[in-house]
This record gives sequence, C-alpha cells and structure tokens, in this order.
Amino acid sequence: MPTPETILLESWHHNSHAWIEAIRSGSIESRLQVTDQAILLAVLGRQPERVLDLGCGEGWLLRSLTDRGVEAVGVDGDATLVEAAQTAGSASVYMASYAELVDANVEVGRDYNLICANFSLLHQDIIPLLAAMIALLAPGGALVIQTLHPWAVAAGDYQDGWREETFSGFQGQWRPMPWYMRTLSSWINALDMAGLRLASLQEPQHPQSPMPQSLLLVAEPRGE
Repeated sequence: MPTPETILLESWHHNSHAWIEAIRSGSIESRLQVTDQAILLAVLGRQPERVLDLGCGEGWLLRSLTDRGVEAVGVDGDATLVEAAQTAGSASVYMASYAELVDANVEVGRDYNLICANFSLLHQDIIPLLAAMIALLAPGGALVIQTLHPWAVAAGDYQDGWREETFSGFQGQWRPMPWYMRTLSSWINALDMAGLRLASLQEPQHPQSPMPQSLLLVAEPRGE
C-alpha cells in the first residue's frame, strides 16, 4: 500500500497544471490578499542577496524576488512545475525530491542568505530536510517557513496527523491530496530537533477575517 508521502507526491504530479492555472489566475483569495505578500515581506525584510525557494512550484516567488534585485534559485520535485518556472523566466530552477536533498544527491548551490518554504512542507518527517538545509546557508542565514495555521485548519481536532485537502473550492480537475498537520508546539519542536531556533513568529491575518491565514516562522541555526 502506498504511503501518504507517496500519494502526496503523486497528487502534485496530477494537480500540477491546475495548480499553475490557479496561481497565475489569482484565484486563491487567501494568497492574493494575505499570504503572498506575507512571505515576500518576510524574505525582503532580511535583505538577502541569495535565496533558495524550497518547493518553488511554478515560480511566482522567484520572479517576484528577481524583480527586486534578489538572486533567487528554486527547487521542486515536480517536472511540470519546474518547466513552468523556467519557461516563465526563472533560469536557476532545479529538479529534486526532498529525499534527494536530504541525501545531497542533487547540487542546488549553497551560501544562501535565506531558504524559504512557502506552503511546501506538507509531509510528516520534515526534520531531516530542515537539518539538510542548514548546510546550504551562508553565515547568518535563516529559514523562512510559511504554512497552514494549525488553529485555523484543525477543525476541532488539534493534534498532529494526516489530513486530506479535497480542493473543493477550486476550479479545474483536482485529485485529493494528503497533508500532515502539526500543532504549533510540534512545529517549534521540529525546528529544535533539526538544529534550529525560532527567531520570530507571525500570524498573517486579513482584517476582515477572525482567523489567521497562515503561520510564518523564521528560524536560525543554533549557535549563531
């Protein structure tokens, strides 16, 4: 029986074209109104020269950073998304699975001032990947992670565990996708176990919404 991680990766392969259309048409309201700007401001606020976008998708953040004079490099595990990012003008986009990054089987560069993961850490065992990213940071570098806010998506079940995204509010043909929800304490513990310390935490919110739209974490290697 396939694992949830395998089904997660397969769902991205199936949904890649619909995802490209959703991002480029601006049809995801929370991203358009809150979360895209939140990750962009979090990255630019640290004035990085070089950024690695982990799970870059079709490359919108790469293009936004490049337009602002930042050297932006992407990596993604889906060939369709990598090709879309490259075709849209992002030359430095690598094809690699998270397992390949953990094992350092694919060279994606190093000495990054920031590594960002924008809604791209959806699997259960993120600790080896986070630890592997530390080796790619320049001195003084940091990780910026934006993810689903656990309080907003818990639906009365506030504990770590696999959930399912059905994309019911999205246009197009979508395959349901498993994703791993972790509580706030679980996120902080994962950072700690990977050798990182939490430097800041934000909860981006739309002024007309009672719930936060995302959880945004900035983490730095311990000892720096």
